[in-house]
Amino acid sequence: MTDALELDALWEDFHRVVNMTSAELAAWLRVRDADENAEPLPQEAGTPTGQHVLAILQKRRTDLTDDDLRVMRRVVDAVVAQADLENEPEPESGDAEDTRRRHRLMTLGHDPLKAAR
Repeated sequence: MTDALELDALWEDFHRVVNMTSAELAAWLRVRDADENAEPLPQEAGTPTGQHVLAILQKRRTDLTDDDLRVMRRVVDAVVAQADLENEPEPESGDAEDTRRRHRLMTLGHDPLKAAR
């Protein structure tokens, strides 16, 4: 397990980069997986990592498992690598690559446009 200072830093980093609420993330995961013919059950929507991020958002810090900590580190690293947290894109960019990038980040709980508001 991680010591208290590392856990505090990871908790803060995770909640800094995951800027979507659990309700927003749950809705996004359902929309992302829905198609014309079917919509997955809410607990089955989204990627395994997206589902794990959603579960972490619903936990208290004291209830985190080692697996949660691994996912939190991976999400922080992925969002930092893919997003420019200081200079998020303008909401009007409309670029297809920006849209794909935004959707990838949203699956991890980070909406670049939400940060830009």
